[in-house]
Amino acid sequence: MANLCTDRLDALLNHFPVRARMFQSGALCGITDFSAPPESGQMHLIRRGGMEVLHPGRPSLQVEAPALLFYPRPISRRFVPDAQCGIDLVCAELRFEGGAANPIVSALPDFVYLPLTSVDGAQPVLALLFEEAFGDNCGRHPLVDRLFEVVLIQVLRHLMENGQIAGGMLAGLSHPKLRNALVAMHEKPEQDWSLESLARRAGMSRSIFASTFRLSVGCTPGAYLQSWRIGLAQQALRQGRPLKMIAVEVGYGSEAALSRAFKHQCGMTPRAWKQTFAVDK
Repeated sequence: MANLCTDRLDALLNHFPVRARMFQSGALCGITDFSAPPESGQMHLIRRGGMEVLHPGRPSLQVEAPALLFYPRPISRRFVPDAQCGIDLVCAELRFEGGAANPIVSALPDFVYLPLTSVDGAQPVLALLFEEAFGDNCGRHPLVDRLFEVVLIQVLRHLMENGQIAGGMLAGLSHPKLRNALVAMHEKPEQDWSLESLARRAGMSRSIFASTFRLSVGCTPGAYLQSWRIGLAQQALRQGRPLKMIAVEVGYGSEAALSRAFKHQCGMTPRAWKQTFAVDK
């Protein structure tokens, strides 16, 4: 059961939101190749039929409806529908704030395949999504877009509550004790978190907390906190916020301290990173 007092996704989705945009709905009868645009993922909801899915360098995957295929990052794939029946599906592009640097994206596997019946609480949302996607009501596109965003949250819940993430941030958020320390860092990055204070949040001894965190998340608590702070700083830089204000908000207190941590994490200063980001856009 999830800890009702700890919202594991609230700060994540507030700081790093996701926006969906439906790009296809209807029947798919022939072989189709998909590749997501750079910095985007995709979700496919299969309502009817079956198909073989081919990924480069991987065994083929047999998909039977109703099912979901979720690609957090761009990856090429080929859908080979059943020759006689084809498939009915709805597809959406997912734009994660921060692109590949979004912590949710980096914590997920290359793709997720789930039977839709396994996602608790999703059935009413999916029924409305399919009804709108295959209908012709006014406003169907923006409504379906929002419903895809709801489905994404339900999928993230499902993955965490069923322990289906092997490592990384979402694995830590799945842990009944570590989640409390992670949420504390997410919600209050400006606080001076010590190993002892985080261990107290988790209700664990200092040594057990440190070893369990590293085993589950894949890095030390200090390294994770720095990565989270720098990710927030990058978001604020994209928004044109002043560096001095950003430094205080993410827990470094001064531009110099933020610049040192930023360069250690990214290999360049915040100003150089911002210039590179502006050129890339």
